[in-house]
Amino acid sequence: MKAIVYHKYGSPADLHYAEIPCPVPDEKEILVKVRAASINSWDLDLLRGKPFLARLGGIFKPRYQVLGADIAGTVEAVGREVTDWKVGDAVYGDISESGWGGFAEYVKVKANALAPKPHNISFEEAAAIPQAAVLAWSGLHISGAIPNGLSILLIGAGGGVGTFGIQIAKHFGATVTAIDRPEKLDFMRALGADKVIDYTEEDFSRRDLRYDLILDVVSYRPLSEYRNALKANGRYVVIGGSTPAILRLFFIAPLYTLYERISGQQSGKKMQLLFHRPDPEILQEMSGILNNGIIKAMIDRTYPLPEVPEAMNYFMQGKVKGKIVIKIPE
Repeated sequence: MKAIVYHKYGSPADLHYAEIPCPVPDEKEILVKVRAASINSWDLDLLRGKPFLARLGGIFKPRYQVLGADIAGTVEAVGREVTDWKVGDAVYGDISESGWGGFAEYVKVKANALAPKPHNISFEEAAAIPQAAVLAWSGLHISGAIPNGLSILLIGAGGGVGTFGIQIAKHFGATVTAIDRPEKLDFMRALGADKVIDYTEEDFSRRDLRYDLILDVVSYRPLSEYRNALKANGRYVVIGGSTPAILRLFFIAPLYTLYERISGQQSGKKMQLLFHRPDPEILQEMSGILNNGIIKAMIDRTYPLPEVPEAMNYFMQGKVKGKIVIKIPE
């Protein structure tokens, strides 16, 4: 089968279109004929081997030869113990806990890793959903149901996670302020954002507005500014960002809590990191609003499988509005 492979950490130039053996599923796995896949920041981290945590399982060379976690396709074969799927079923999901491998014509996957593809959307649209939508859904629901009128600030809202975040938040009646590059402002308005901010021109922390929830994909400001932008009992949730920014959250956020306990000042503000885990149950929970077109996958560009290196180069520019999809020929 054809696949995009890499054998050393590096850049998109180290990705190669090659012929490799087709995987064989074991008793609890299924073989999926991949119809489409999409790119996530995690793919880029594994390609570069940065941050260092991306090298877990492969310090000096990649553990997995084929990247790609988000896929959509059809079941080609099932293991002897698999009862939930049959050949021909249309499926999609995040296969990062099944060994990756989405940038290929076929991939073997744990049977419980996938969800039925919503019937009203294409394979390309389905492939753009799993990681980004699950992260957005999980971050927005981190305290439970989203109450009507909740004020939400989405930072990095023009990318994959943010575009789903805007739509999901508006579906539940929240008020959304979205931050990103100037070229993405109209795009975010069209998705339903009530207010948009160009981060190159305006400092959100200097506004008088305060938020119930801040969902941050980039973590580019000091923690104190995020905390000051929260209402009492508000929550700051980090989904992405640099390693130093995430380490600051780990080490500094508990100091705020300790200070409040000592001083007797109880703001109720919380700051936390959202750890990503594939969750096919969330995908099934979202199935209705995806089928009805209430939530849509925003696809910036589609590339054929041999052009994954070009797709990764475009992804690295930070200009993507929504998602980049890789289309695999039938």
